[in-house]
Amino acid sequence: MLLWHIFILFTRVSLFSWGGGPASLALMQRETTTALWKPPGSASTSPWVTPLEFSDAVAVGNALPGPIAPQVSAYIGYKMAGVPGAVAAAAGTVLPTTILMLFMVACFFRIKESLLVQSMLRAVRPVVVGLLLWTAYDMAITVFGVKRLGLVQSFSLGWDKLLIVAVSFAVLTLTEINPALVVLVAAVAGGVVYR
Repeated sequence: MLLWHIFILFTRVSLFSWGGGPASLALMQRETTTALWKPPGSASTSPWVTPLEFSDAVAVGNALPGPIAPQVSAYIGYKMAGVPGAVAAAAGTVLPTTILMLFMVACFFRIKESLLVQSMLRAVRPVVVGLLLWTAYDMAITVFGVKRLGLVQSFSLGWDKLLIVAVSFAVLTLTEINPALVVLVAAVAGGVVYR
């Protein structure tokens, strides 16, 4: 039953996300950090993942080649139910939209110039930007510990993290360097500096 719930949750995320893998992270984060389950041997329920665990999943996913959404979902599915959970989560993320895409590709080229379709896309694109900004905001609160420490203290104690954010943003904005290389360099530097 848990595998079915994992598959359905990630299917829902996949079908109601617009803008591809990175855009689906906002909805995926909201769904997986609010969904509750009762771990084996526990008397109480807990969220599928905490915001910090979700941030870890995104970091690991960004360090790997390929699309981010199936990687993050597989991470969460694995935490929930091992390898079968990872398979169920990745399948929920990929299969429904792949089947829908096969159908839509056949139809889209006939209606892509439609005024209705163009109008809908014009309104949906800014929503995707908003979802990505919300994901970045929510992850920043977790990474910097704003809820725990307060805004001023979290940024004064986390100046090194702010520096990493600024350098990463500048490198990715001003150069053609692959984001995976930036993640890899940060991981190596973190292994040396924060050990």
